[in-house]
Amino acid sequence: MGGHIDCYLDCSSFYGYLTLLYLLKQREQLLAHHVTVDFHPIFLGGVNVGSGNKPPWTLPAKAAYGVFDGARAKKYHGDIAMEAPPFFPPLTLLPQRALCFIKSHHPPSTFEQTFHLLFHALWTPPSQINVTQAPLLRSVLASSNLYTEGQVEEILVKAGEKEWKDKLLDNTKKVLEQGAFGAPWMWVRNEEGKEEPFFGSDRFHFMWEYLGIPWQDIEILSPKEGEKAKL
Repeated sequence: MGGHIDCYLDCSSFYGYLTLLYLLKQREQLLAHHVTVDFHPIFLGGVNVGSGNKPPWTLPAKAAYGVFDGARAKKYHGDIAMEAPPFFPPLTLLPQRALCFIKSHHPPSTFEQTFHLLFHALWTPPSQINVTQAPLLRSVLASSNLYTEGQVEEILVKAGEKEWKDKLLDNTKKVLEQGAFGAPWMWVRNEEGKEEPFFGSDRFHFMWEYLGIPWQDIEILSPKEGEKAKL
């Protein structure tokens, strides 16, 4: 067995945040099965426009259901403290372009820690930080201890340059060509060299099956000893 997962994310995505946390948590087990994971920044707004998809919060029925689904997802992933910021939805071009530069010029661990940092800053109450604004992005990066003051300034400058604007655009076009209509979007190659897409933060069991990774299905357990079954 073996394979590779390319995971495409935007820090504006609630379920993208859960996916990043989950795949990082599972990385050691995945490597034991010779499966590698790589994360890539995309612009979710561009994916929605390019695919003709409408964000779930724009449809009243989906928005209402999302309150229940979001609470269940947070509980499943460990009672994570996450709330949509008051400035939602954020226009994440700046931080996503910055991540493209960071991925190219800094170690993978630094890039992944920064991706997590930006998700955390946007989604963690009570003081969600609007990292789409350059001064606030600068402050978050500077307070992380991942970069020197000079490196922080370089990241902000590079995020405004054409090369990294184009890189984010290329990543976004790539997933659109793969059929993406939202995020998280994963493009997965199995040990036979075959490739397929997977979408969302609740279909990992399908992905493990495709990769030939042993996994345990959801099971209904018997009542605890001394506990009467409910009829």
